[in-house]
Amino acid sequence: MMAADSALLLGLVEEFVLGQQDRKAVDTATELKAGQFTILQLVEALGLHLTSSQPQTRARGVQLLSNVLQECHGDLTEREVEVLIVFYENRLKDHYVITPHVIQGLKALTKCSVLPPGSAVSILKSLFQDIHVQSLMLAERSCVYNILIRLMESRESELKGLGADFVYGFVQSVDGERDPRNLLLAFHIARKIVHEGYDLGKFTEELFEVTSCYFPIDFSPPPNDPHGITQEELVLALRAVLTGTPRFAEFLLPLIIEKLDSDVQSAKVDSLQTLTACASVYEHKELAQFLPGLWASLRREVFQTASERVESAGLAAVGSLTACLSRSVLNSDSEDSLNVFLELVLKDCQHHLCEPDLKLVWPSAKLLQATSTASYRASHRVAAAVLPSLIEQYNSRTQCAQRRTLLEVLQGFVHPVTSSEEDESVLLDFRQSLCSIVFSALSESNADLQITSMRVLTALGQQTGLLLESDVELAVDHLTRLILEEEDPKVSLAVVECAGALARLHPAAFISKMVPRLKEEIFSEPMAQGDSATPSQEHSQQAVRQRCVAALAAVSSRPSLVQESTPVLLQVLTSAHTGTGAFSLEEVISVCHSLQKIAEQAQDTEETGRVFHDVIPRLLGLALQAALQGSSDHRSPILEETVLSAMVPIISTTCARLQSRLAGQTASRAVSLFLDGDVSFLPENAFPSQIQLLKAGDSRSQSQMVCLLMGCVCWLPRTVEVPQMDRLLLELEELSCTCDHPLAYTSAAKCYAGLVNKSPAGEALDSLIDRTLKRISTELDSASSPVRTQAFTLLLWVSKALLLRYHPLSTALTDKLFSLLSDPELGSLAADGFSLLMSDSPDVLNRGSHADVRIMYRQRFFAENSAKLVEGFNAVVQEKKSGYLKALSHIVNNLPRQVQLTELPALLPLLLEALSCPDQGVQVSTLSCLQPVLLDPPSALITQLEVLVGRTLALTTSPTMSVSPRPHRKCG
Repeated sequence: MMAADSALLLGLVEEFVLGQQDRKAVDTATELKAGQFTILQLVEALGLHLTSSQPQTRARGVQLLSNVLQECHGDLTEREVEVLIVFYENRLKDHYVITPHVIQGLKALTKCSVLPPGSAVSILKSLFQDIHVQSLMLAERSCVYNILIRLMESRESELKGLGADFVYGFVQSVDGERDPRNLLLAFHIARKIVHEGYDLGKFTEELFEVTSCYFPIDFSPPPNDPHGITQEELVLALRAVLTGTPRFAEFLLPLIIEKLDSDVQSAKVDSLQTLTACASVYEHKELAQFLPGLWASLRREVFQTASERVESAGLAAVGSLTACLSRSVLNSDSEDSLNVFLELVLKDCQHHLCEPDLKLVWPSAKLLQATSTASYRASHRVAAAVLPSLIEQYNSRTQCAQRRTLLEVLQGFVHPVTSSEEDESVLLDFRQSLCSIVFSALSESNADLQITSMRVLTALGQQTGLLLESDVELAVDHLTRLILEEEDPKVSLAVVECAGALARLHPAAFISKMVPRLKEEIFSEPMAQGDSATPSQEHSQQAVRQRCVAALAAVSSRPSLVQESTPVLLQVLTSAHTGTGAFSLEEVISVCHSLQKIAEQAQDTEETGRVFHDVIPRLLGLALQAALQGSSDHRSPILEETVLSAMVPIISTTCARLQSRLAGQTASRAVSLFLDGDVSFLPENAFPSQIQLLKAGDSRSQSQMVCLLMGCVCWLPRTVEVPQMDRLLLELEELSCTCDHPLAYTSAAKCYAGLVNKSPAGEALDSLIDRTLKRISTELDSASSPVRTQAFTLLLWVSKALLLRYHPLSTALTDKLFSLLSDPELGSLAADGFSLLMSDSPDVLNRGSHADVRIMYRQRFFAENSAKLVEGFNAVVQEKKSGYLKALSHIVNNLPRQVQLTELPALLPLLLEALSCPDQGVQVSTLSCLQPVLLDPPSALITQLEVLVGRTLALTTSPTMSVSPRPHRKCG
């Protein structure tokens, strides 16, 4: 080292050690990295200070070295590391004021990739022998634990060579630790010891004791805890240790039994969940001697608790124990632990099932069901013991309440148990009796009995061999009868759910028996006595038809059923259109919803795709017939906006799922129909020539059909090319800007936007957007334009289309929207438009429609435009500020909560002012924005509480304020 470098080094050392200039440690590290001197030369330069008679001076010297090592440990050679380790190990025997800096230095050295062989053991022996960890301050204790973790990760084999001495050293180090941050580190080390095969030797009990003394965890983080440690974190970390090895069983199981006597609910739950976790690790031999004690505690908790959490955790533990015991391999000289446990459970619970009027019937049933569902072996044993008695009880009781209780208990035992495929159902011996009970209950007039019996029937149907073909047919007859006769909505819902589940498994019976009967009822002549039916009779018949339609939708998941049910529903629409059936508008809409449900739930097969591919021309044909309908006494319900709107999701759902070939054919047909009047693919196509559906000058009934075009072309996969795109976009733009019918011009705007969103990027798209924006601006900038609302609607939807895909020209459109916030005619619409921009749209421009939707587009829009909103708000006159406030509240309200919390301080003044805005929409939107933030208010909001309380109190006297009761929230 040159003289100048030596002088520099000595100067840095002097200034740090004697001059107390802490920043010189950084300078020293910088010079060392630059090669001005080596780490060993630094040690040599520190020589006199390290041998000083003053402990504080020696401490400053070691501190400088350790601080430098923290920055430069990656640059050391193996020889340097070896020397430094010996140095630091000797320093551990020095004065206690030096120890914290020694530990910091050792921590830095353990990060070296060139740590010499054997040094990990040497470091740990020195730490364990020369310091008492619990006498150190919190930070130093943390440092020791991190040294252990680092060496366990990088030098595992060396540490395992220490044998049980490593475990003993760790036990000594952690004994008495109280800080939750350090406990997480200690639990992490202990978990690695028990999970990664370290030798516990004779210190198994000591390791258990030093960790289990914290069980169950009782920790409440202090208010505004900057470390963010939760009780749940500590609980899970400790549980991973305690349940990590079967060698802890003899200590842990008695401890769990003891802790279950606690009066603290969280302690009970923790103990039960820990027992559940044990059972996944233990074998029957670890559990056997503790089964009576465990069962007594579990039975008490489930029988006596008023807490659903404790009950749920207790039942989970029973199931987990049963599953563990079921895994045991029996041999001739071992006791069957599963049988022993089940005998305990049956002895204490079985007799209560014969007392359906008493309160212990339910906890007993739940305990037995928890064991029964745990394994195939257990379900056999429990079913054989319990089911004969329950079946006999049901058949001998006459009171509905008792029979309902017994049937609900039975329901819990009729469940599929996971087993090998060759295992037959444990219920096979009881099949006939169970079916008899179900069909008997279905014939009862009691709604609760009927509902429960359908749940049992569903469970039976899901298990092979429990329902014969004749049973399925009888079940379908019962379900059909209930659809036609039962008016109770709860029963109707249960029928639909049961029929849907069984139809997936047994479609043939539904095709042959239910569908024809429902069709017959749907198209039956109106019931009339004398000249005409009474209003109540008409309403009743409508209700029956509605149930039939809902049932047809529910059972139509398999392609064979879809092929049978869909024509029936289409026939209803045809009949309603022609007036040959007395179907109300509500029924027509209900049929559309049912067709949509079938399109959503039906199995995605080629057969189903072809069925719905053929549905689209039927719907388009009906709509076109209605649109061209001349004057007559009967007005087709297909003309109604509500019906057309209900048809759209049938078409869109179908198009989203179509295979490429069929999807391309649908797109081509739809575009040809709307652009060229090509009706050749429509059924019964006796239509006039020269149909122009996208011309605003033609009839309103024709132009509103554009909503169906939207369903056809906007939900197609992006790989499907829409033909004549340029011409189609021109026509849609023209319709959206000139039509005076809201459904037509809005649907045209949506359709245009949906197509633009999926268009490939490039000059053609940019040119199209520029042209559209010019046209929109021309109309909006003219106060006398009669189509300003139409132009605004197109602007809004195209803005959303571009915003979702991060198109660079979206800014030009959204800036135009911002400029409209102070417009006297469109300001309120523009403010509400920001809600549409930021929220999900159900009928177009969503991920289900294969739209180009980028992640976090809301956050990006907010980041780029919040300043514009604030500037605009500050610039406009008072009477026009409400539009900006409403827009802001809509935008913030749709942001993720974490973003709201981050941005709240800057926006809080505007949001508080929004509460004083006379516009009720602004008030409601702002309150809904602030409400979730108030559950965990940031400091910025706490400082404004007085203002906030004043504004909200003023709102309580507002004549427009709607106050609805909310359930009380418990504190704590």
